[in-house]
Amino acid sequence: MSNYRLNLNQQSNGDYEVHENGCIYYPTQNYDDLGYYSACSSAVTAAKQKHPYKKINGCKTCSNPCHTS
Repeated sequence: MSNYRLNLNQQSNGDYEVHENGCIYYPTQNYDDLGYYSACSSAVTAAKQKHPYKKINGCKTCSNPCHTS
């Protein structure tokens, strides 16, 4: 299980990205701590439930299976 965070800084394409602990882009400020999950898909689902009006995506680097754009 890994800790996941949602970066609350919007990307240039409009996405808000979910990052796994250990990622080079793991946010250290302006983030929402999503908690511990066994896969990025669960973390992305949790982020979407907590932030239904944000365009949530997985990080291409650390959560590639959940990266869609």
